[in-house]
Amino acid sequence: MSTINDLAWRLKAYLNEDQINQVRRAYYYAEQAHDGQMRRSGEPYITHPLAVAGILADMHMDHQALMAAMLHDVIEDTGIPKSALQKQFGETVAEIVDGVSKLTHVEYEDKTLAQADNFQKMALAMARDIRVILVKLADRLHNLRTLGVMRPEKRRRIAQETLDIYTPLAQRLGMHNIRIEMEDLCFHAMHPMRSSMLNKAVRKARGNRREIVSSVVESINNRLETEGLKGRVMGREKHLFSIYSKMKDQSKSFSEIMDVYGVRIIVENVDCCYRTLGLVHNLFKPIPGRFKDYIAIPKANGYQSLHTTLFGLHGIPVEIQIRTQQMEDMANNGIAAHWLYKSGDEALIGSRSRTHSWLQNLLELQQTAGNSLEFIENVKVDLFPDEVYVFTPRGDILELPRGATPVDFAYAVHTDIGNTCVACRIDRKLASLSQPLNSGETVEVITAPGARPNAAWLNYVITSKARSTIRHFLKNQRQAESVALGRRLLNKVLISLGSSLDTISSNSLDAVLAHSGYVQLDELLEDIGLGNRMAYVIARRLMDIQLMEPDQLDSTPEKPLTIKGTEGMIISFARCCYPIPGDLIVGHVSSGRGLVIHNQNCSNISEIRHSPEKILEVDWDKNVQGEFLVELNLTVDQKKGMIAALATAMSAAGANIDKIAVDEHGTHQSKAVVQMRVRNRVHLADVIRRLRVVKGVYNISRDKKES
Repeated sequence: MSTINDLAWRLKAYLNEDQINQVRRAYYYAEQAHDGQMRRSGEPYITHPLAVAGILADMHMDHQALMAAMLHDVIEDTGIPKSALQKQFGETVAEIVDGVSKLTHVEYEDKTLAQADNFQKMALAMARDIRVILVKLADRLHNLRTLGVMRPEKRRRIAQETLDIYTPLAQRLGMHNIRIEMEDLCFHAMHPMRSSMLNKAVRKARGNRREIVSSVVESINNRLETEGLKGRVMGREKHLFSIYSKMKDQSKSFSEIMDVYGVRIIVENVDCCYRTLGLVHNLFKPIPGRFKDYIAIPKANGYQSLHTTLFGLHGIPVEIQIRTQQMEDMANNGIAAHWLYKSGDEALIGSRSRTHSWLQNLLELQQTAGNSLEFIENVKVDLFPDEVYVFTPRGDILELPRGATPVDFAYAVHTDIGNTCVACRIDRKLASLSQPLNSGETVEVITAPGARPNAAWLNYVITSKARSTIRHFLKNQRQAESVALGRRLLNKVLISLGSSLDTISSNSLDAVLAHSGYVQLDELLEDIGLGNRMAYVIARRLMDIQLMEPDQLDSTPEKPLTIKGTEGMIISFARCCYPIPGDLIVGHVSSGRGLVIHNQNCSNISEIRHSPEKILEVDWDKNVQGEFLVELNLTVDQKKGMIAALATAMSAAGANIDKIAVDEHGTHQSKAVVQMRVRNRVHLADVIRRLRVVKGVYNISRDKKES
């Protein structure tokens, strides 16, 4: 078990005495804060922050990052506030600790949403200070190293989350060593049997490989010496998760994967890299199409190296990587490698310049994405890139994911160019905007001032920036159109009621907005335009409030909407329960049909009675007008002239008949269903009274479909 003295001794290699003492002070503060707390393994809790700081020390991280590593669980686990840390250790350390603390899990019912939300917080914390994510990655790595004490299902969950979020992030930041160890630990946690079997197979195969790799390394070393080039040549091991993934994804056997040998050559400078490339191509025959120059065109995470594959001894393929020591450190530690060559703020600026554009892109995505899930869906495209390199007309190189189109290219150049692009030229020839781009092509985008993004672009754009910007634009455009339509609809109803939006007082508008749960008028108008709210209902409510005294606005309970019967198509009456004036009624806001009036006890609305956004309190106006459809069920004799007798009785009572249907109901009786129009319940009672005296009528009931 490492101690603070062991760590301090290691830090002497690159930190001064004062900085080491500050790290010690953070350790003793954390030790006191975590006093009495134990890990699941039974060790004192302080061993975890100390181990996290040790991982960062291997990367030569600055003293502030190491102090934050010591304190990273203090805010979350001990109740010590950020302000106390700020007072003790300064604002920078407190901000890093706070950033790491905010990345801890919130409990969600939906695990996917939890993961997405945490990732979104992580992206924002990264954009503020890249050291936040470096501490978090070191924290996760040590937790993976000590996963053995967890329950198997928790081990699998943590491993899966790490593979989904943390390893791609380490890859994107160029932190090769951390990514490889994380992947192997996750592989063992998720598939312990497969991991141990594969490990045995690799150890066994390593003995057979050693002779071949040694002979290739010796040949290259001899040639470097002959040419007077200084360099280190070493065999490269494949890690377990990489072997497993290739076997699974490429459906290859273990022997096929292990048949490819890897050698890495570290030389003094870039010039030596290219000279060494020529040297190994002379020594062994290169395989066509397998050469990649990541020195001239670095990967998005800053990775630089020359890659080539050769036919080695006995025709066995050998993968060669040629790079400088600085490129090697960058490949292994990524962003953290800047602290190897620079110190403090200098390193921070260096790392920011390397990742600034990507982090800036993350911030833009966060602002335009609809929610956390959309954000993570967009970012995952950037985390798993398979790049193509294309040129602007001026010769600048742009890196895009494989399958990217000219629209993706346009948005990568500038958002405004993407929004206004109408056509493109690829290698000076007009091409479709949906055509996938290939490495080496020169792309020119043609724009027009009045052009706007097209919804069809979403079918073929693949970069997160293009997708989120198009969605954001279309959402805003739809919102603007909905607000305009809602304004027209509300104004139209208000004018028919003898008013208009311009004449409605601001107090009345504020009262309606507050009651409906809106902050701004545009939100209400948008919902009216989308059909979620009824213009007529809002207009009537505005008119009612307009007539109130100012002191009544807060104290008067909301009045039910009154039904006059002259509303026309704005309000319809349900055909399931046939409400008529005098019945107790309720309004149902139905998408596409507007406001539908039901009887209060209608079984069709019993399930949604408790949804305030769908149910509206309504009442009949005292002076309600018009005729309302009602349905009666009658049991009558089977005899000639019965229907005529029923029709005569109803007409005599002043009811208009819509429909009469008769079905046999036994040997001598029939069942008649009558639909007619009446003015109200009093009128209906008069009709029923007249029907009862018709000879041959036995039973009369009104069907209201009550629950």
